[in-house]
Amino acid sequence: MLDTLLGKIQKYTALVLAGMLVVVVVLSTAHLGTLIAQEIWRPPRFLIPVEGLLDIFGHFLLVLIGVELIETLRMYMRKDVIHVRVVLEVALIAMARKAIVLESATLTSSALLGIAALILALGVAFYFERQSQG
Repeated sequence: MLDTLLGKIQKYTALVLAGMLVVVVVLSTAHLGTLIAQEIWRPPRFLIPVEGLLDIFGHFLLVLIGVELIETLRMYMRKDVIHVRVVLEVALIAMARKAIVLESATLTSSALLGIAALILALGVAFYFERQSQG
């Protein structure tokens, strides 16, 4: 009885989280569209400066992380299991976003090495996970 109730609460919570995440991703996509439009219309028109591109790419990857999180919740609700591959994809995208929007001049070399090591570890884990599936 208690197990059934907790299972229903868990499924309902995941469904509510998925709904809220969809709203956030849709609004973030709209925000990304306005950001792109603003950068395009800012003089000189149709030439986006590097700072603007980094901002756009950072927002783009943030939306992509949201889409991957929706996929993770969808798979969880369907099979009641969180797939390692999807979690690794989200982590890789998040670290790629961090590396793109990062102001490397303000960080210490040890922080940069730590980020590089984390990206390498995630890449190796993703590679081995894909090898085990194939």
